[in-house]
Amino acid sequence: MKITAVKTYPIRIGAGSQLIIKVETNAGIWGWGASGLSGRELAVVGAIQHFRGFLLGKDPRQIGALWQEMYRSQYFEGGRVLTAAISAIDIALYDIKGKALGVPVYELLGGKQRDYVDCFASLRFSTKTELIEKAKALLDQGWNVLRLAPAEYEKNEVPGQFDPRESIAVIADCLIDLRKEVGPKPTIGIDYHHRLTIPETVSFIDRMPRGTIDFIEEPIRDESPKAYEQLRQMISISFAIGEEFASKWQFAPYLEQNITQFARVDVCNVGGLTEAMKVAAMAETHYIDLMPHNPLGPICTAASLHLAAASPNLAWLEEINTPVEQAGTNDPAFYPVLPQLEGNRYPVPELPGLGVEFNEALACLLYTSPSPRDRG
Repeated sequence: MKITAVKTYPIRIGAGSQLIIKVETNAGIWGWGASGLSGRELAVVGAIQHFRGFLLGKDPRQIGALWQEMYRSQYFEGGRVLTAAISAIDIALYDIKGKALGVPVYELLGGKQRDYVDCFASLRFSTKTELIEKAKALLDQGWNVLRLAPAEYEKNEVPGQFDPRESIAVIADCLIDLRKEVGPKPTIGIDYHHRLTIPETVSFIDRMPRGTIDFIEEPIRDESPKAYEQLRQMISISFAIGEEFASKWQFAPYLEQNITQFARVDVCNVGGLTEAMKVAAMAETHYIDLMPHNPLGPICTAASLHLAAASPNLAWLEEINTPVEQAGTNDPAFYPVLPQLEGNRYPVPELPGLGVEFNEALACLLYTSPSPRDRG
């Protein structure tokens, strides 16, 4: 079996942008992959075009060797753009191999360790009333883990302007009242999307009674493990870190030094399933659970489900399409075959490969740049 084409489709689906790739073979089998570098899709397309030159004619089943060649065969290794491109290609290769063997991808990763993957609901809110109403609606429908994404700055007179000091006062008050309303049982976390500094994060946590929240996701930038070490010594809340990491090497200090308590591995950014499984193994040795980042669409979801199925150390998978809000990223017009939620969890896909199919014809109608000649 040989690779005959690598096609790219940067498109907008629902509320988000997605970069879908298709790897074709001379055996009539193709694989779908996706990049997770949202907002930089065309940069990733350029990287894939560089990789395409040596991928054509290669055996797609040699996934590990191709990963090493993509990562190490150039002077400048790594970086988010390159690993996002490698991720998309790697996922597509697993899809091909699973289809060729007639097995789900998780069988290529050691077999499944669970039949269902539990999810946490990603909940955006702008006001306290909206937060409490959405949270109660989710809890009523069985969602017992909520990861909050404050968006109160979207209501500012200047759209998008964010004042950290003003925000932490508002959000702390919201969370205190939320916990009073829902009681002690639900797991509640918050994602500050690295908008705070160390002192702002400490001030935010100190404004709330102990037990108000269970974890905080990426309150500060992640480039400096030392900064997170300092913050770790100043607050007792669990950290969830890693959605921006582009390799096992970026994860290493956070796992080896037990800085984070949840590994937010993004299979579409970190280097695909090949690298994500290595991160999962590293995390397991430090008793750190995976909390995969999953904000894109069905290909990312499916790849994350296979990772979750094959990993013993799983907390929850992120879900952005819930009973209280729909991002539209799972549009069935684009994805005639895709994983389906059952309540607050996904059954592990059992179709050969990833268990996703993409409407390439529809994407071709919408796709305009680069030129059609560059698609394969």
